[in-house]
Amino acid sequence: MDWSELFGNDNPLALEIGCGTGHFVIQRALQQPEVNFVAIDIYNKGCWKTCKKIDALEMSNIRVARTEAGALLKKGFAPGQLQAIYINCPDPWPKKRHRKRRLVNQNFLATALLRLAPAGDFYFSSDVADYAMDVAALLKSHCAFRNCLERPLVNRLPDYPVSKYMQRFLDKGQLIYFAHFQRDPNVSEQEIREISPPEPASGFRSRRLRVHNE
Repeated sequence: MDWSELFGNDNPLALEIGCGTGHFVIQRALQQPEVNFVAIDIYNKGCWKTCKKIDALEMSNIRVARTEAGALLKKGFAPGQLQAIYINCPDPWPKKRHRKRRLVNQNFLATALLRLAPAGDFYFSSDVADYAMDVAALLKSHCAFRNCLERPLVNRLPDYPVSKYMQRFLDKGQLIYFAHFQRDPNVSEQEIREISPPEPASGFRSRRLRVHNE
């Protein structure tokens, strides 16, 4: 993807995986107008609602795509192209027999890591404690990621936008678990490739990537 052509500038790129109806990405894009945000989801309704909000606010630093995360990471971004990746409260697949379907696993992190720029940020949040702990453990154990917080998981991140979904849990007194790691700039791309499992084939469900572009 030629993102500079789509955005009309060469500003740094950030990706939100699973944008829902756009509450988080819009708040983050308002906080960081110098960054271009790509927001993706696999559901048409969420993408449509996000697009409506963006158009109403006349924002120029967000583009929305209905696509699958693994396919876009592999085919849509060059190595080191992303300044940040955000994943907020993905489907937890709570049943034990379904946990292999969870988005964030060792193979996914290998692909994501190569798309992050050196010192690029990786944010993950979940309302499910065991999912958050599993992801934090994977990040902590990988030599190419470094923790940016005092602990692998915290229940609050200052200035981090809260999505509508997160707020629903917070209003009930339930916890959200946040992780913030960075790609270690001292670990080269070649070293990452050598220590990471091969990138899996993606299960892309659409023949055409549709990007909302004002």
